[in-house]
Amino acid sequence: MLGYRHAFHAGNHADILKHLVLYHCLRYMTKKPKPLLYLDTHAGAGAYRLEEGYAAQTREWESGIKRLSGEATAPVPPEAVAEYLEFIQEYGGIHPGEYPGSPALAAALLRPGDRLSLREIHPADLEELRIRFAGDGRVDVQGTDGFASVRAVLPPPSRRGLVILDPPYELASDYDRVVEALAEALGRFETGTYMVWYPLLERPEARALPARLSALTTRQKLSAELRVRDIGPGDRGLAGSGIFVVNPPWPLESALRSALPFLADTLGQDPAASGRLETT
Repeated sequence: MLGYRHAFHAGNHADILKHLVLYHCLRYMTKKPKPLLYLDTHAGAGAYRLEEGYAAQTREWESGIKRLSGEATAPVPPEAVAEYLEFIQEYGGIHPGEYPGSPALAAALLRPGDRLSLREIHPADLEELRIRFAGDGRVDVQGTDGFASVRAVLPPPSRRGLVILDPPYELASDYDRVVEALAEALGRFETGTYMVWYPLLERPEARALPARLSALTTRQKLSAELRVRDIGPGDRGLAGSGIFVVNPPWPLESALRSALPFLADTLGQDPAASGRLETT
């Protein structure tokens, strides 16, 4: 949707969950020598300056990445969170003032022989992506429909890949389209690793989505949810988010079992805050 800009939400609790999962998936998958494809269907601008522009207007990152990385944080973060925060700190040292979105995070972790395929239809974000990765021969940036990219890109020649489907869900049709895109992707490349981000909202489409995704495959699946506040009838706000993963790397479950309770305690906004992990 052309009205959506992820910069408004950069660094918030939903970003932290998504990027923590992505970080640990890529850290494990890049240990094997065979080349890897990273496909991001809704890439956004790639990275963000939290003290400028849209991010500075909403300042959602103050209750997200700032709180998580604050010196007063107690107790000490579990290893899975501490490792991710160290990465964020190192990235900021190389790119002062920037917070990495999923494309920048992936580009920092992937190797010279890996490939990144980034899709974004918002003209301004697309231009930022192209400028950011202009000198990186691993990266292909296209201003095309992200959902349709699974047909164009999969399966990768190396038969190894991670696909992240992260639509804004501002259109009701996004819920159907993400299910259709994952179904097609699995049909073309069943052994790939897939991450689907979804919002925790009080609306039927959002509540039904995890079960619809799970019903698509009998392969190993993982669902991680971070709820930061309570939500009731008629509440239109975001109560948290979830990540649905097909073919998760084996260390991911252990990392999230330690990380989710800590994230709920640190980022929670009321007593209803919680973390939930389910594997099948």
